[in-house]
Amino acid sequence: MARVHGLAGLDAATQGPGQHGKHRSAPANSRRSAQARLRQAADTSPADVFTRFAADYVAEHPGRAISLLQAGCATAGPELDVTALLASAPELRVSRVDDDEDTVRAVVASRPDLSTATLAELRTLVLPPRSVDLLQCSMLLHRVRNAELVLDRLVGTLRPGGLLFLRTADRETAAGFLDRRLPQFARVQAWRVAQPGQPGPFPACYEPIASERGIEAFVVKRGLAIAHRQICNGTDRPDPAQQTPSTQQTPSTQRLVAWLSRGRLAADHDELLYVIRKPEDRYARILAR
Repeated sequence: MARVHGLAGLDAATQGPGQHGKHRSAPANSRRSAQARLRQAADTSPADVFTRFAADYVAEHPGRAISLLQAGCATAGPELDVTALLASAPELRVSRVDDDEDTVRAVVASRPDLSTATLAELRTLVLPPRSVDLLQCSMLLHRVRNAELVLDRLVGTLRPGGLLFLRTADRETAAGFLDRRLPQFARVQAWRVAQPGQPGPFPACYEPIASERGIEAFVVKRGLAIAHRQICNGTDRPDPAQQTPSTQQTPSTQRLVAWLSRGRLAADHDELLYVIRKPEDRYARILAR
């Protein structure tokens, strides 16, 4: 059985100091080219992407206890199948943290599997550096304030060579626009109709990092490497905790908003999915699969 801990269960052991230096990356591609790469990967099912990369990581580190941190555990979805990982990593150690706000507390209270989760202000939460092999951050960035600072602190927990599994609603889509601009009473009503009895909705902050440009600028600035990227839709996930009120909007409504934006807002997706590696080599480059 996987060992599940709160924050205190994070493995404090670290690897030796990695090599660091000025990040060298290929010249930035145009926004259009980046969108094309994302769309080329859109036909890959997001349901098993994280699990596949995690299984590969486990296979590359035989005989070692693997540590997983689920940040934003209230919205951590099935993209990462923890049960499946146990087949190859029986000593998998799982820790869970999330933002300490009303909706998260309600979700945690309703789910026994989250009973050991640590809820705290993520901007100031003390996290052991270089203590985590795998970091899942699903549907968190768009619902917290100071999201770039929060992500920076979370990435600091990764060991060199570790993987960040990132999924977020995209602010530069029609769905993201609707979610952050709808009055709160309308968001609450839409949630109650679509997800009766479920805690929600979560806050709709949508800071700039919750976008393709924001994430990839963060990757370059922090010297990380993208192993996989794609667009996807919230409607392909049955988990109510990962839904947003905008996912209940009809496609025609989203297309109308996209048309009114004159192409600035996308209507073909509402979420972004990334697998990001923390390099061991200071000469690592941004890679796209």
